[in-house]
Amino acid sequence: QVQLVESGGGLVQVGGSLRLSCAASGRTFSSYGMGWFRQAPGKEREFVTAISRDDGMTYYADFVKGRFTGTISRDNAKNTLYLQMNSLKPEDTAVYYCAAATSKWYNIRSPGGYDYWGQGTQVTVSS
Repeated sequence: QVQLVESGGGLVQVGGSLRLSCAASGRTFSSYGMGWFRQAPGKEREFVTAISRDDGMTYYADFVKGRFTGTISRDNAKNTLYLQMNSLKPEDTAVYYCAAATSKWYNIRSPGGYDYWGQGTQVTVSS
């Protein structure tokens, strides 16, 4: 079992920034591919970004390029995943979830590509 706990969400004004964290249990965090997803009310959960386990390759949804690009990171010594979000917009308002892929690393832009999920952290961007 892998437990994931997100933190760092909150209320921020348009153009502001937030840094989300995801603390993972277990001794093999470095062997997990990790991702961030978000879900707004009435919408499906959507892919935001991901980072591979081996070479740290990163992947981003088109809608975050230029704003969140280069901002997913992981600290394997601390078993923690991060997401730095900049230039936030009202449409970024959602519950943000981290997810771990422990058995496979494909279909990473789909929720089905992950084995474990955190409980989510709310991000609200006010105008």
